Amino acid sequence: MQKKKVFISSVQSEFSTERRVLFDYLTTDALLGKFFEPFVFENIPAMTVSPAMVFLQEVERCDIYIGLFGQTYGYEDARGVSPTEREYDCATQFYKSRFVFLKNVSEERDSKEKALIQKAEQSVIRSSFDTPEQLKTAVYATLVRYLEDNEYIRTTPFDATLNNEATFTDLDEEKIRTFAQIAHRKRAFPFDKDAEVHTVLTHLNLIKGERVTNAALLLFARSPQRFFITSEIKCAHFHGLTVSKPIPSYQVYKGDVFEMIQQSVDFVLSKIDLYVGERNKNETADVQYELPVQAVTEAIVNAVAHRDYTSNASVQVMLFADRLEISNPGSLPYGLTVEQLYTAHSSIPANPLLAEPMYLMGTIERMGTGTEDMAEQCMNKGLKRPAFVQGADFRAILYRPYVAESPEDNLKTDDQKGGQIGGQIGGQIGGQIGGQISEIQMEILNIIALNQKVSRKQLSLVLKINESAIQKHLYKLKELKLLTRKGKTRGYWVINLPKS
Repeated sequence: MQKKKVFISSVQSEFSTERRVLFDYLTTDALLGKFFEPFVFENIPAMTVSPAMVFLQEVERCDIYIGLFGQTYGYEDARGVSPTEREYDCATQFYKSRFVFLKNVSEERDSKEKALIQKAEQSVIRSSFDTPEQLKTAVYATLVRYLEDNEYIRTTPFDATLNNEATFTDLDEEKIRTFAQIAHRKRAFPFDKDAEVHTVLTHLNLIKGERVTNAALLLFARSPQRFFITSEIKCAHFHGLTVSKPIPSYQVYKGDVFEMIQQSVDFVLSKIDLYVGERNKNETADVQYELPVQAVTEAIVNAVAHRDYTSNASVQVMLFADRLEISNPGSLPYGLTVEQLYTAHSSIPANPLLAEPMYLMGTIERMGTGTEDMAEQCMNKGLKRPAFVQGADFRAILYRPYVAESPEDNLKTDDQKGGQIGGQIGGQIGGQIGGQISEIQMEILNIIALNQKVSRKQLSLVLKINESAIQKHLYKLKELKLLTRKGKTRGYWVINLPKS
């Protein structure tokens, strides 16, 4: 942001020390120096025009007026008015932020100085001081309060901060009514779709008068990215195990948080295997994805709800042949470790006002069980336990039904992988079946030994041959009675070891 100009006004002879102290302080302090640029008479070079006119022009240009009032009134012009009072009146006329600091004196003040102080008392904030050090402390507290009030710095969470550029009219009332209807039904939210929209938002602490919080914009704005350009989810699908170009499928989803989450979950589900069961007793066939839908959704929801929205980075969803990685800018709350994510733990949302409506909509768990449930759902499906990694960003990794033991395996060459695979069960059946099967068919058996639910598509990706060729190799193994298929789409493979 551009620095705020601060005009320091006083009787120069009386406050020469204080003016210099304030100038040095505002230009060297680690915090104030980032936000403020002070102006004092002593730094103005010799000029041919009237100094009084130059000073009044500087008052017009400034953002903040600081007045130091003391014992003397100072030089008076032809009308009997001092430059200090002229500057104060100019700051008042142009609606500048005015802060007056009154020096405690032992002798009687000039009568005109008393009148100026009384004038200032009626409309501006002021504080008294005895020494330059006390003045520094008072000015620091005043300017920090100015920064907080104008939201240049904030002590509240990002989502609870009132947005300076938005008003209530930037929100979509239909989105709010839909939210209220769903939250009323799912979580007994006290308001339904017919409730007054202001009432709903006030109950959620999302507005203050006509001003709206950042959370309200992320949840219900017509165009959230107008205010938060990096509030988006980048989704990519890679056929292999590492990031490579060209990317086969890539989408960037925008909109409110609910829209982005749904679009990203749909992206993942459209790329992973779907198992359709048989219609036995019911008219509807059982449908299951290779990854638990709830776990996929939970991982994406967490990334959106807990991300750092002040970062220039975005949430990323990357689907590889062996895993799904969801990363977000941000870090775990202080005191919470990665290991604790596998058990019930305290829920400490980074964006509490954003998380509450997401909980009411049923898209987020509030009690700190989401990551524990995610791990349990994956392991109940026979998948490897998800991994959580805290680095420059936070990542959740869900493992697909694939042979890779860890992300480190993905960095190994195909020859290294092939050697590992060949050694898994080759010793058990290699000598018994002799030259009956090819090297590719042996590798298929080794992969199936590690994952009985592996699909033809996954075998094709690992072995780098097309699915029709995979089908022929599978048929040969079944013909030799080395391999049996149990069940149909949701079935699994069984290796039949020859009897010795």
